Amino acid sequence: MTIDIRKVTVLGTGVLGSQIAFQTAFSGFTVTAYDIDDKALAAAKERLGKLAAVYATQVPGGGDGKAEQTAAGITLSSDLAQAVRDADLVIEAIPEVLTIKQDTYEKLGKLAPERTIFATNSSTLLPSDLKDFTGRPDKFLALHFANQVWHFNTAEVMGTPDTDPQVYQAVVDFATKIGMVPIELHKEKAGYVLNSLLVPLLDAAMNLAAGGYADPEAVDKTWQIGTGAPAGPFRILDVIGLTTPYNIMVHGDDTSKKLAQWLKENYIDKGKLGIATGEGFYKYS
Repeated sequence: MTIDIRKVTVLGTGVLGSQIAFQTAFSGFTVTAYDIDDKALAAAKERLGKLAAVYATQVPGGGDGKAEQTAAGITLSSDLAQAVRDADLVIEAIPEVLTIKQDTYEKLGKLAPERTIFATNSSTLLPSDLKDFTGRPDKFLALHFANQVWHFNTAEVMGTPDTDPQVYQAVVDFATKIGMVPIELHKEKAGYVLNSLLVPLLDAAMNLAAGGYADPEAVDKTWQIGTGAPAGPFRILDVIGLTTPYNIMVHGDDTSKKLAQWLKENYIDKGKLGIATGEGFYKYS
């Protein structure tokens, strides 16, 4: 069986969803980006325009109008049936809430062609939490991207015991074709490789700041000087966007919920969501 991936639909046009859609289209695939309503699609169009400016100046081959053409060539849709009706691969990048994802996959399984592969970009949920809702567990797996995909170009591939090995390999090959470095996991692990390393660091940093032990700037400075890292945990949080860790922590244990409340009261409620809004733990021009 030859699996040919040409047409890709990305569900969710937030920070990472829009990046996945743009990178995939930039690499020559036909891309549709889906979100729930016209307001979300208007925000997506703005994000794609900003990504075009980034690619035009930072990504090899992005000049001479190619980045702008890439943005213009992505089809935006708020009709789920229309968005997936001819997709070879659907990459889901919707909010990190189990019930929302499960409900979406139940709808998706009925609307997408039988051949369509489903991949979740979930950063914390296991694909096994979702596979029974897809209607096609053999064609379902996780494909996890890091923020700023054109720069931090890992793509972690993680199946379930039900994932067809040929489907797994097809997604590994697809990741390579869109300029990613596939990181193959041999079995399921919450957080994959990257977040298994990163999340404890970010949690420790927030505990230091929320507990009044040190300011975010001091925490970052310590990490950078002590390890030679180019950025500290709070700078990384600004890149990720503060709503993502908030959505994860608010569903965690009591310690996580307290951190979520601290993040909400001091930053999110004040519109400080990270680089995307011009301010998070730092201000950006």
